Amino acid sequence: MIESRVKLLKSKVYRMVVRPAGLYGSECWPLKMTQVQRLIVVEMRMIRWMCSFTRIDRIRNGVIRDLAKVAPIEDKMRETRLRWFDHVKRRSADTPVRRCEMIDIPEGKRGRCRPKKSLDEVIREDLKVVGLMEELVQDRRLWRDRIKILYRRESNS
Repeated sequence: MIESRVKLLKSKVYRMVVRPAGLYGSECWPLKMTQVQRLIVVEMRMIRWMCSFTRIDRIRNGVIRDLAKVAPIEDKMRETRLRWFDHVKRRSADTPVRRCEMIDIPEGKRGRCRPKKSLDEVIREDLKVVGLMEELVQDRRLWRDRIKILYRRESNS
């Protein structure tokens, strides 16, 4: 009984403190897949530690996530990017953050170690994954409900 309460408390601390600190500013990160994979590995190490499991126990990641009631970090990053996109798109066109959209990015080969995708391309992919269109941004309640599906999966598990 006490052990299950401790695990529940640890998962709450992870969701409320650790993950938001680790993802601070992630709405502007156009990450490569290798970087996303590293974040997934780090997250799973923390969750395994929280639940007192090791890799030797050979328990699948999905089972451990369900026990800890934690959504995948990749989905949470997608949610923060779409929330930021919503915030930016609802601003008036003359605000500085919207004027940055109109800057022309030169075409051509990107420098070494630069992401292959721009933030705009990453957001377009996120919109496809979630099944949203850019026009829905003006309806704030609908937009937030559609991207909060990730929260519901986390709370219902």
